Amino acid sequence: MKQIILNVAENKLAFFIDLIKNFDFVKVEKQAEPSNAEILQSIEKGLKQAELIRKGKLPKRKIEDLLRDL
Repeated sequence: MKQIILNVAENKLAFFIDLIKNFDFVKVEKQAEPSNAEILQSIEKGLKQAELIRKGKLPKRKIEDLLRDL
C-alpha cells in the first residue's frame, strides 16, 4: 500500500475524511491531535480577530456563514 500526504482546508476536513472512508481501497490512519501550543495559538488568533472586528477593522460575518462553517 502506498501513502500520500494531503493538505485539506480545516473547515472541509471532516467532509473529506467521511468521503474517503467510503472507498474500500483507502485506509485512514489516526489523525494527529493538535498540540497544546497549536490550540493556544489558534485561540489567540481568534481573540485578535474578534478584537479587530469589534474595532471595525475587519468585516463582520453573517451568522449564517458562521454556522455553515461549523
